[in-house]
Amino acid sequence: MLKIDVHTHILPRDVPSWKSKFGYGGFITLDHYKPCCAHMVRDDGKQFRDIEENCWDAKTRILEMDATGVGVQVLSTVPVMFSYWTKPNDGAEISRFLNDHIAEIVSEFPLRFVGLGTLPMQETELAIRELERCKSIGLAGIQIGTNVNQLNLSEPQFFEIFAACERLGMAVFVHPWEMAGEADMQKYWLPWLVGMPAEVSRAICSLIFSGTLERLPNLRICFAHGGGAFPATLGRIEHGFSVRPDLFQDNPHGPRKYLSKMYFDSLVHEPSKLDFLINLVGSDQVMLGSDYPFPLGEAEPGKLIDSMNYDESIKEMLLNGAALNWLGIEKGRFL
Repeated sequence: MLKIDVHTHILPRDVPSWKSKFGYGGFITLDHYKPCCAHMVRDDGKQFRDIEENCWDAKTRILEMDATGVGVQVLSTVPVMFSYWTKPNDGAEISRFLNDHIAEIVSEFPLRFVGLGTLPMQETELAIRELERCKSIGLAGIQIGTNVNQLNLSEPQFFEIFAACERLGMAVFVHPWEMAGEADMQKYWLPWLVGMPAEVSRAICSLIFSGTLERLPNLRICFAHGGGAFPATLGRIEHGFSVRPDLFQDNPHGPRKYLSKMYFDSLVHEPSKLDFLINLVGSDQVMLGSDYPFPLGEAEPGKLIDSMNYDESIKEMLLNGAALNWLGIEKGRFL
């Protein structure tokens, strides 16, 4: 059965010295300190994380995909590369560099990879221009962060970008990053364990209560990490909407109306949570996502889905059907 992994990250092997080019710092570079391994390092010398060649080498990825039965990966950049904090034109240049790299891989291995671009979200006009270019170079959609310089996705300038995605038929993947309160919870990996689930819920609620999802009914949008904290706290969110209507003036409809308009990846780490999510939204809105190649992901993509006592038709929807619908791609492309 075809497995499409919608949540994977990739980088170019060599990243330019943006600090040298733009004249200010804060950028990520790669230090290839030994064969097949690299440090992701900020240009101030602070290490971000270690990666291996499966983070940049497509042929290595294909070998690992074959070993775990994954037929297709959906590629997106590592969120730390979003660079929303940069000067807009600089951010646009970085986006073009990263998007061209992904498009080249998709072009070389069209049966194994689908690409998502990144946008300079800090400047609406530049973002839409790059979105249009992403479509022209064969990318199926975009990946964006849960916030843009701590601005919620409900801000009016982002609506124009989402509207352009709907108009162009480009899928949207929302990934947590720059977690609110991160500086106050540095111990125990709490930004990743607590902050990331909260960030995804923040993004979902912002898009619902702002009316973005109401006004763009054909927007194909997916939220990483099984929707984060949102599914488990939906009752609380809905209750808050009901008892304080004065705080929700931008959209008269409650959050449950929009469950049918959102996709989620399957990266929830336990069977009961996957059951809960499928019972909430349906198997046609949940799709395999592993966060490959990072340690908080699913080491063997699709293992949780395979382990479940679901009908084959439901497993097929989780492993490829929902992903194809979200991406707007015919299954025959990969057969």
